[in-house]
Amino acid sequence: MIVITAPTGNIGRRLLSLLVEAAPAHGEELRVVARDPGRIPEALRTEVEVVTGSHGDPATVERAFTGADAVFWLVPPDASLTPEEAYSGFTRPAARAFAAHGVGRVVGVSALGRGTPQAGRAGLVSASLAMDDLIAGTGVAYRALANPSFFENLLEEADSIREHGVFTDTAAADRPAPLVAVADIAATAAGLLLDRSWTGVGSVPVLGPEDLSPDDMARIMSEQLGRPVRYARESLDEMRSAMLAHGLNEAFVEGMVDMKRAKDHGLDSGVARSPQAGPATGFAQWCAQTLKPAVLATSEAVDAH
Repeated sequence: MIVITAPTGNIGRRLLSLLVEAAPAHGEELRVVARDPGRIPEALRTEVEVVTGSHGDPATVERAFTGADAVFWLVPPDASLTPEEAYSGFTRPAARAFAAHGVGRVVGVSALGRGTPQAGRAGLVSASLAMDDLIAGTGVAYRALANPSFFENLLEEADSIREHGVFTDTAAADRPAPLVAVADIAATAAGLLLDRSWTGVGSVPVLGPEDLSPDDMARIMSEQLGRPVRYARESLDEMRSAMLAHGLNEAFVEGMVDMKRAKDHGLDSGVARSPQAGPATGFAQWCAQTLKPAVLATSEAVDAH
């Protein structure tokens, strides 16, 4: 029995699709935990057992992890909480349930940075690494998927790219860093969840095929979209002010600022790149398949309006 949390999110929905296809051949049954099961596509929902509720709720995880052999663990960050509350606080009921029900293996979505000089002052990443330690302390075999920033973050910039040819972030324009497609994270998670041979505690970097700077990304986006795209660097103070203006928790905002600062100081560069075991989607491929349709969709929607 494999239990999937957050099955309707960016990573979870891809993982669920992969496991529905692959699990029968491995003799695995699937169970999902969802606040709103109606958001799961019907074709997938009929193939799994559904536990309705939040995986941060003690009663829900008691039901969900009874009889579970493996769990996919993803915390949806809640910007109304402090980083510690959003990660370890949310995870504590599950950690108790892992131990109480003898769950054998957990695969969790985490971040790069462990062992680097920035790890202890990296805001949301530091909170994520502390969550890993909490899970590892339960005695389960645990693999933390150590991820850099996602390509998919750029989808939030689709309007700006279409209207102004600009995307923003806080990184130095010429600093290369790893980036990853969420589909690759889901595929790596699926492989680990279907493999009963691994034991102990460790991290699995999911880096994508190459390091890219924001200027590199702008060049590739321009090529793939057929229109000029440039990068505009935002200061950390500008980012902080914008997030606070949206009413987000001040400690969570500082956690985001600290994470961005640590990334610009090399937080994601602590792992030597080696051939990736799972898929490695290139940025140009992702732009063609995912970003371009999103930019064109917003353009067509405005034209229609």
